[in-house]
Order: sequence, then C-alpha cells, then structure tokens
Amino acid sequence: MTGLYPSVEPYEHGMLDVGDGNRVYWETCGNPGGKPALVLHGGPGSGAGPFWRQLFDASAYRIVLFDQRGCGRSTPDAADPQTSLAANTTPHLIADIELLRRRLGIDAWLVIGGSWGVTLALAYAEQHPGRVSELVLFSITNTTRREVEWVTRDMGRIFPEEWERFRDAVPEPERDGNLVEAYARMLADPDPAVRERAAREWCRWEDVHVSTHRGHRPDPRYEDPHFRMRFARLVTHYWRHAGFLEDGALLRDAGKLTGIPGVMVHGRMDISGPPDIAWHLAQVWPDAELVLIGDEGHGLSGDATIDAIVAATDRFAGLGRDGRP
Repeated sequence: MTGLYPSVEPYEHGMLDVGDGNRVYWETCGNPGGKPALVLHGGPGSGAGPFWRQLFDASAYRIVLFDQRGCGRSTPDAADPQTSLAANTTPHLIADIELLRRRLGIDAWLVIGGSWGVTLALAYAEQHPGRVSELVLFSITNTTRREVEWVTRDMGRIFPEEWERFRDAVPEPERDGNLVEAYARMLADPDPAVRERAAREWCRWEDVHVSTHRGHRPDPRYEDPHFRMRFARLVTHYWRHAGFLEDGALLRDAGKLTGIPGVMVHGRMDISGPPDIAWHLAQVWPDAELVLIGDEGHGLSGDATIDAIVAATDRFAGLGRDGRP
C-alpha cells in the first residue's frame, strides 16, 4: 500500500538573497540527517505548496522546498505589474538552486519536479550532473516551442468552444498569431482591466487543457486574482521564450544524465503534455524508468500517479513502505 505520507512542518526556513533585487523563500522538512531532496514546483509561478512534503518519508529525507523567483513567498511578487521579469529566467533559477545547495551545505540531492518543474530539473541536472543523485519527474515537459504551440493552439481541436473563448480574448488582429505573445502584451497593458481580463482568461484555459482525466476539478487557486496575475505573468514570460532554452536542447543533451537514476511518471490522458514527450526522453536517457499511468492526466491527478511517485522516493531512500531497509 502506498499513498501520501502524513503532513510535516518545516524545521528551518529563510529568505535567500539571490541578487537582482530578488529574495527566494526556502524551507527544510523531515530528518536533518536524512537523504537530501529538492522540490521544483510547476507553473512557472505555482509556488511550492505543502503537499510536496507528503511525497517523501520524512524520517528518511531532508526535504528542501523553495518558491522560484517572483512567486509564492519569494520577493518581489510577479503579481505586481511593476515587478520586472528581466532577471527571471531559467539560467537565473539554476543559479538560485546552486546558491541554495551551497547555503544548506548539501553535496548532491535527489531532485523531484512536476510539469514546468520537470523542464527546470532536466536543465539543472544537465548543467550540474554531479549534484543530482536521482531524478523523480512527473507530467513530463521540455517547454519547447512546439509544446507551447500545442497547448495554446492545437488543443483547440479537443476543446473547440473553450479555446475559441481563449483566442477571442486577445485583439482580433492578433488572433491568428502567437497567442502567448498576445497575452503577455495584455498582461503588461497600462489598463488594469485589460491585465485582469488577460489573467482570468489565461487561467481559465489552463484549467481546461488539463481536464482530460476523470474526476478533474477546477483549481481553486485561480479564484484568487492575485494568484491569477502572478501565474499568468510568469507562465507567459517563460513560454514566450520557450523556457529560455535552446529549442530541443534538453533532449539533445540527455546523454549528460547518464549515471543518474530516474523515474518518470506520466498519465496517458495527459493531453496537454502528450506522453510522447516522456517516451522520447526515455529513449535517450538509459538510466530512466518510464511509468505510464492508464487513465490519469496532468499533475497529481489520481492515486496511481501518487503511488508511483511515492514508490520512487521510497526506493531511492532504500526503504520499503514499512519504513525498513
């Protein structure tokens, strides 16, 4: 039997000055002498919610969570239209991870990520393979230009009515162009009403394109206008730049992951992040195991996905689920 572990509270937390006027919130939970594990949340802009702590046996792991630049408890807040995103890129986030690792005195850690957190985890591991002991990834993405086009335009073939609303929220001359660019411009508009409409319609579409699995429920976070604005600004910022990565680089450089054991968990009904993304990565990363979950979708969408992730963290801690080696 698997399932989530009981919730735990941080035993240490702080704000890390990462430069460029940014301070990043971090926390550690579990066993101070346990196996180090780093959480990379999705979005970009979701923040590291407490549910991440429950993917680990707290007696075996030293669990490190942090809110990426501009979101969660980190400052300044991307929800503020005056907050510049110029120093909020994937290379900046990778540098933040390394600064946090050194601050906590960790030599190497297991890295877990979901959705956007997978893209960031792969980019980090390919740049610093000696600092990653294992990878546990779910809802696999590479944030390529093709993936962004798939979510923002091609998914309209699956949800035509909802996509039409998403498209028609932008000015008519821009509807046949790059919708991410159009939304990013609206989110930077001097008129607060234009910004709010863009954030609301972006997040409405976000809720739709991940709703392909049975039992999907709307994300309550999108009811908060502050969260909507933060999330929409950060996602469009990263997506319009294809994750600030050379297109196709993560797959091309997957050989750098050789020697890093990994588990990739992906729902077959994850249509917003099609399973072929994970499958192609598994072909070039020899130390990875791909677990495809039959009728589950994006994120922690069902018990089988959660069970597979927790089984992986248990295995990499050298534990059976009874907590014994």
